[in-house]
Amino acid sequence: MTKDLVLILDFGSQTTQLIARRVRESKVYCEIHPCTTPFEDIRAKNPRAIILSGGPSSVYEEGAPSVDKRIFELGLPILGICYGMQLMAHLLGGKVEHASKREFGLAKVTVDAAEGIFHRFARRESIDVWMSHGDRVASMPSGFATIGLSDNTPFCAVANVEKKMYGVQFHPEVVHTPRGTDVLASFLFEVAGLEPTWTPGSFTDEAIRLVRERVKDGERAICGLSGGVDSSVAAVLCHKALGDRLTCIFVDNGVLRQGEFEQVVNTFRETFHLNLVPVDARERFMSALKGVTDPEQKRKIIGKVFIDVFDEEAAKVENAAHLVQGTLYPDVIESVSFKGPSAVIKSHHNVGGLPERMKLKLIEPLRELFKDEVRACGEALGMPRDILYRQPFPGPGLAIRCLGEVTPERLEVLRAADHIVSEEIRGAGLYDQVWQSFCVLLPVRSVGVMGDHRTYEETCAIRAVRSLDGMTADWAPLPYELLGRMSNRIINEVRGINRVVYDISSKPPATIEWE
Repeated sequence: MTKDLVLILDFGSQTTQLIARRVRESKVYCEIHPCTTPFEDIRAKNPRAIILSGGPSSVYEEGAPSVDKRIFELGLPILGICYGMQLMAHLLGGKVEHASKREFGLAKVTVDAAEGIFHRFARRESIDVWMSHGDRVASMPSGFATIGLSDNTPFCAVANVEKKMYGVQFHPEVVHTPRGTDVLASFLFEVAGLEPTWTPGSFTDEAIRLVRERVKDGERAICGLSGGVDSSVAAVLCHKALGDRLTCIFVDNGVLRQGEFEQVVNTFRETFHLNLVPVDARERFMSALKGVTDPEQKRKIIGKVFIDVFDEEAAKVENAAHLVQGTLYPDVIESVSFKGPSAVIKSHHNVGGLPERMKLKLIEPLRELFKDEVRACGEALGMPRDILYRQPFPGPGLAIRCLGEVTPERLEVLRAADHIVSEEIRGAGLYDQVWQSFCVLLPVRSVGVMGDHRTYEETCAIRAVRSLDGMTADWAPLPYELLGRMSNRIINEVRGINRVVYDISSKPPATIEWE
């Protein structure tokens, strides 16, 4: 199966991923690549259309990001957004200048020609858009005409209809441009003539075929299964392709939630019939964590011990030639930014260092997908909702929710309290409405009174946040009655806690996790 490709060239915009999300939501496949991608590579990808993203620079600045002018000679439909529009004008002979009045925030654009990217609009219609620019196009290259204008920007939307080149000064990809999806859809379908064929079902079938091709007869693949959404979908997909030639290794690191080890083993053995190897390494992890209180040191220890354990178990699998990982597209984008690879990629997304150490070939069947697309892929594979819509859980597990030294005794206290919070959140019908909800055990003791006896026990903090992607988050205003029930149950049912507090910090300045 071949798929049409829309190529998004990134000039450093904070919303480039949103462009890709909107294109994918229109069921059209797209990829983000840095604007520095060589022209020969762009042509070799054989895209059906190109979108130039926004960016923080000015086109006339020294060292401003640019693109090979030859892309405008490929005869492809091209849409420039904000900086992308300005760069297109600049490279094709127009003029870009510093705006006397900058535009940041909501603005009105009047449609001057209901064609091309405004195919789904009426002429003279006024639309709300989101602006974010300090420069403006003063004159457009030959062949371009204005199709939309704002009070401050006469060339707010422009078109060279003959060459199918369009530019907009506003950002159609953000939610603050309510009809931005109509702008992008008009470009994709009316201008570029694409078909909406990119679906979870079509992706899943193709991914299964590619995995079968990749793993030759006689070879086996191994997968580090965590029970999280990404690794679970990757495992089930590869199992569909390979059957028993896939071995999944699930390590109990001692910092899982209550009943989690048994639940994952039962689910993937009984429901999906995976060849699953459970490994009880609790004592090994606890021994390595003994006396450690520094959060970063905890993470590094857990990562190192996991690699050691996984390596030992994987060595027992004969003819293992491939390692399956649940890498997602945001991880891929982060490592190919035109500004250079990101300094830090979340270590718990991938088993860092294992492919090289074990001389394995890497299989990343989900590397083209965003998180919501992974869930849709899982649904196409028949996976249950309770796995696909689990709240995020950190790779180092409860170790970074157990502040101070991590001991088996303190972990049991934390597990019991966390289980109560989970039960109450689910019972209130709020589990799917919050991004994460959990407990943190603090190494802070306070005096309490229970049954006329003085107590001196630790404090439990409840954390619940709302978020779209985990990058920013607001604390969730849980009902007082719910908070009261959770507090009463924790103090009455969990020995070791005599005080419960609720964290009302947002991210930023705080983080979602405490460590």
